[in-house]
Order: sequence, then structure tokens, then C-alpha cells
Amino acid sequence: MSERARGFMVCVVAYLAASAAALAAGAALRAYGLVVHPLLLVAAADLVGTVVVFVLSVAVGNSSLYDPYWSVAPLFIAGFLWFAGGTPLSPRSAAVLALVLVWGVRLTWNWARGWRGLSHEDWRYLRIRERAGAAYWPVSFLGIHLMPTVMVYLGCLPLWPALSAGGRGSGWLDGVALVVTTAAVWIEATADRQLHRFVGQGPPPGAVLESGLWALSRHPNYFGEILFWWGLYLFGLAADPGRWWTGGGALAITLLFVFISLPLIERRMLERRGEAYRAVCRRRSLLIPWRPRPDEVDSGQEDLER
Repeated sequence: MSERARGFMVCVVAYLAASAAALAAGAALRAYGLVVHPLLLVAAADLVGTVVVFVLSVAVGNSSLYDPYWSVAPLFIAGFLWFAGGTPLSPRSAAVLALVLVWGVRLTWNWARGWRGLSHEDWRYLRIRERAGAAYWPVSFLGIHLMPTVMVYLGCLPLWPALSAGGRGSGWLDGVALVVTTAAVWIEATADRQLHRFVGQGPPPGAVLESGLWALSRHPNYFGEILFWWGLYLFGLAADPGRWWTGGGALAITLLFVFISLPLIERRMLERRGEAYRAVCRRRSLLIPWRPRPDEVDSGQEDLER
């Protein structure tokens, strides 16, 4: 068995164990009447699942075992909230469930085709490991495992009004939400496909991906990801305007990317490309696809190992 195959086997076992533990925790809480609201059940199950994945990450010595959690957890959360909401399938709930499914499956597949096995760990985690030293695993639990789980949970809060009974009927805001979320999935998928095709062609060192969405933004894939969560929020807002506060999840995810993830990638690119990447920064938008400035020389490349 290849190293990559062994890695995927470990990953599948880890997520089956996490799912079983999460379901058992939720069932126990309901049986003893300790938690009633579906969102609280999801929070408890989410935490238990994260702990299980973390324990197995420690066992194999690789925090990247957690990486697919970001795209896998919302699939279960959406399905459970729709079931717990007790509502028949409506145009809104059908659209939300379909979009979450397409987004989650595609993003998980995108991770899977780039993961090389348990010997491969995200370069950001390696940097944290170097800086944290003996405190790495506590830092990993809080920063690499728990924080993203909390972010994804907050981002999924609008799913409750969007998928549960008692919401308003479909209206114009649902149409906007459908356009925004569909566009987000398309943008992220297209950007990932263009980058994957470019890397697969074996470009020479320093080559620049200058076509498609990558000619308009330095990180169009992250733009699509952020837009997806705002699209879910619009669905929730359309169902119940009184739940406006659920937009805090999309805001938190936006801030996570803009102030943590993207600066890390930008600094890495500047370290590796120097002035060449500074020229790209002057020419291309950081996040939102936009026409590049024609008066700058465009060179550089999005990090292919993020």
C-alpha cells in the first residue's frame, strides 16, 4: 500500500470515529435532557468530533489530518439542522442543501487530490511547529483545530433559520442569496481548477499563471470561499430577518482570511519571490477579482503549496 493510500485510510478512520463520537455525544445529551436546542447539540457534537480528530492528529504527528474538517462538518450540520427543523423540503431548503453539498464535496475533493499522505503537513503548521516548540500540540489544538471549528460553526448558524420550519416564504432575497452562493461555488471551483491545471503542466520556476480568474486577483479561490459564507447568511436572513446576528459567522470567517490566512501567504510569497511578487501586488487585487493595472509588469505566482 502506498503512503498516500495509507494516509487516506487513516483519514477515513479518523473521520468515521469523529462522526460516531459526535453522534453518541448528541444522543447522550438528548437522552438526559441536558441540551434541547439543535444549535447547542451541533455545538457539543462539533466539539467532540474536533477533539477526536485532534487526538488522532497527535497520534500520527500531523495536524493536516484536520484539514478536511472545514468542508466535511457543514455537510453533517446542514443535514441535521434540516432534519431537526421538521420542515418539508422547500425551494429554499432544497437550494441550501444542494449548494452546501456541492461546495463541501468539491472542496473536500480539492483537498484530497493535493494531499500526499501523512508525511505531508501544511507549511503554515510547520512554521507554527518551529515557533511553538514543546508547546506545539496545545497551540495546534487551539489554533489549528478548535478555532476553525468555531469559525465553521458560526458560519453555519444561518442554516438554522434557512432550513427549519417557521421561516418566511421565498422572496427576492432568496434569489439574491442563490445568485451569490452559486457564484461563490463557481468562482472557487474555477480558480482551483485553473490553478490545478497550471501546476499539472509543470511550469518552470517563477512561471506566472496569467489567465482566467488569477489574472484578476491574487487569491480568487479565497474570495469565492468568503462569498460562500455570505451567501448562506443571505439565505438565513431571507428566512428570518430577526436572525440578522447570524451574520457574525460570515464576518468572523472574512476576518480570519483577511487578517490571518492571506497575510501569511503574502509574506511567504514575498520571501520566495521578492520584488517580482511586489510587482504582482501593485498590479493585481488582493482578493476581489478586478481589472489589473496595465502600467505594472505582472510577475509572480500564487503559492502552490498552501
